[in-house]
Amino acid sequence: MKLDTEHGCALGQIEQMIRYAVWSSGAKGIVIGVSGGIDSAVSAVMCCRAVGGDRVHGLTLTTSVTHHEDIADASDLCRTLGMHHQVMSIEPVLSAYRNMAGYSETPHLLGNLMARTRMVILYYYANRDGLLVCGTSNRTEYLLGYCTKFGDNAADLQPIIHLYKTDIFEYAREIGIPERIIKKTPSAGLWAGQSDEAELGITYYEIDTALRALEKNGWNSTNPTEERVLALVKKSSHKRMNPPNLSGLP
Repeated sequence: MKLDTEHGCALGQIEQMIRYAVWSSGAKGIVIGVSGGIDSAVSAVMCCRAVGGDRVHGLTLTTSVTHHEDIADASDLCRTLGMHHQVMSIEPVLSAYRNMAGYSETPHLLGNLMARTRMVILYYYANRDGLLVCGTSNRTEYLLGYCTKFGDNAADLQPIIHLYKTDIFEYAREIGIPERIIKKTPSAGLWAGQSDEAELGITYYEIDTALRALEKNGWNSTNPTEERVLALVKKSSHKRMNPPNLSGLP
């Protein structure tokens, strides 16, 4: 395996980590949300290579803004990998939220509900079938806090969280992810027309270049782009912290 990164490891090592996580927990397999995007596709391939497609259950949890092409790509990928696959709309759950007292809806509020609802469903199937939940967060999103707390950043294992977004594209080509998935505009699919780079206001290439430089320089910025990225990292630090341990208090 020729791919490696400053903070990463070779594909074989990632697969070994996945196998160990499943074995050590006594789980029967893995459940993963498969969106039709590149991050979940790479993660799904890694899981299938690690434990076999017959032990990996993929869920595509759709909403009214999910593109039919994404559903088709997710289905084709799971079929190719020999995974169990199920497509399920979460719109009935989202509709139920609207009956809550004081409910207010904005794209971000609804998007966070979507992300948390999807993770609740993944954990339901994990609980029911004795599976581990595989996350699909990459290092770029994790450091920037471009994720929902207890939503897409909640998981039992995170096989690509050490890989920058730009690394994911390299891994995707190395392991044979379909080009149509690789070339998609990165999007969390939380509202119509949403794209990651438009929401962040900067490209993944620029972000990853800045993050690599910041880590190398002890998180000291040297230009406006790095300062902007560093501000996002600092602002989202609460998403990477465990709750405070108060057990020593009287």
